[in-house]
Amino acid sequence: MTDNNIKLERTLSLKAVVLFGLAYMTPLIVLGTFGVIASTSNGAVPTAYLITTVAMLFTAYSYGIMARTYPVAGSAYTYARRAIDSRVGFMVGWSVLLDYFFLPMVIWLIGAAYLNARFPEVPSWIFLLGFIGITTFLNIYGIKLASKVNSLLMVFQILVIAFFVLLSIRHVFATGGTDSLFSLGPFLGEDAGFTAIAAGAAVAAYSFLGFDAVTTLTEETIDPKRNIPKAIMLTALIGGGIYVLVGYTTQLVHPGNSFVNSDSAAFEIATTIGADLFGAIFLAGMVLAQFTSGLAAQASASRLLFAMGRDAVLPPKLFGALHSRFHTPVFNIVLTGAIGIIALFLDVLSAASFITSVPLSPLRW
Repeated sequence: MTDNNIKLERTLSLKAVVLFGLAYMTPLIVLGTFGVIASTSNGAVPTAYLITTVAMLFTAYSYGIMARTYPVAGSAYTYARRAIDSRVGFMVGWSVLLDYFFLPMVIWLIGAAYLNARFPEVPSWIFLLGFIGITTFLNIYGIKLASKVNSLLMVFQILVIAFFVLLSIRHVFATGGTDSLFSLGPFLGEDAGFTAIAAGAAVAAYSFLGFDAVTTLTEETIDPKRNIPKAIMLTALIGGGIYVLVGYTTQLVHPGNSFVNSDSAAFEIATTIGADLFGAIFLAGMVLAQFTSGLAAQASASRLLFAMGRDAVLPPKLFGALHSRFHTPVFNIVLTGAIGIIALFLDVLSAASFITSVPLSPLRW
């Protein structure tokens, strides 16, 4: 049952919103893209991420100003509609809708592919439907429950990253001593000039995809004029800090830009620093990272559809309605989940073609 007069509930704290933003970004993507960015930047991964982080902080600050001025759901669609013109908002809304609407499908498909690679005896469609079913249920039941699950899984993802960093430091210390832990080498790369580093930064920018999505949760955030701008900045800053730190320590373990396979470089390094056991934990971390990313992506997509429905850009009785009990846009959530079922008939590359900007990463690709 839906009711157009029911409002989204303000239950999310600053911490919860930041964790949603980080889940959407998927911090483990830094390891998924490590080989690609190292190859592109000639071994200067932390520098590429540092440059990108600075650039993204300016973008985050701009989003924060808009979120403070227009504290409602809808992100760039709402800002363009309110600040410029409804027709401009209409075009912006439809242009970003493809990313928001189809990205969960791609995320679920990649998560299913990872699990199928580990458990080939189980058909991939079972994993795919499992991803869709669980995330759809959590998002329908309410943002509060989804936030709790997201926070729990984000803790595991951060722990995997922390262990990766610690094992990297231990490996470097064991092979080169204390002095080798502090080096400008990872920042300078191997003859990495401005062009190479800039190219690496351009690829690294894909790792920040989704940090702005926290603005879609504005109407479910406590004191949004204060917390949403902070959440946007913190998400970009924390995510960027993780990327630079992990890029630095990983580059210490494997200097330069030469890999057997740049797409799977992180798997090789994980096995090198922690043997097969940590390699398995690392894989589990990446699967859970896909789950949290899909959870956040579906929640954001449904809120964008809700904002467009409420403004009658989409049929309001369907897209602009909230469930009387759960206070969530159930139709939008179910529709996003239903779209994910299309992935049963697609491969990752075909699914990715539905959206306009996809990270060049084995973690999401």
